[in-house]
Amino acid sequence: MPNIKSAKKRVLVNKTKAMQNKTAKSALKTDIKKFEAAVAEGNRSEADSAYKVAVKAVDKAVLHGLLHKNNGARKKSAMTIKLNKLA
Repeated sequence: MPNIKSAKKRVLVNKTKAMQNKTAKSALKTDIKKFEAAVAEGNRSEADSAYKVAVKAVDKAVLHGLLHKNNGARKKSAMTIKLNKLA
C-alpha cells in the first residue's frame, strides 16, 4: 500500500477506471454478440436493430479510448458486410 497521498489517490482512481472499462467492454461484447446471433438466425429485422445498437456501442468505445479508432472501424465494417450479405 502506498504511503504518499497522491499515490493513494492514484490507486483508488485506477480501481474506479478499471471497473468502468470492464463494464463498458462487457457491454460492447454483449451488443456485438447479439448482432452475430441475429445474423446467424437470418432474422433481418432483428439484425438491423442489433446492428444499430452495436455500431453505437463501438463508436462509444472508440470515443472513450477502449478501442483504437482503426479497430472500431474494422469491427463496424465487418458487421456491415455481414448485414449486407443477409439481404
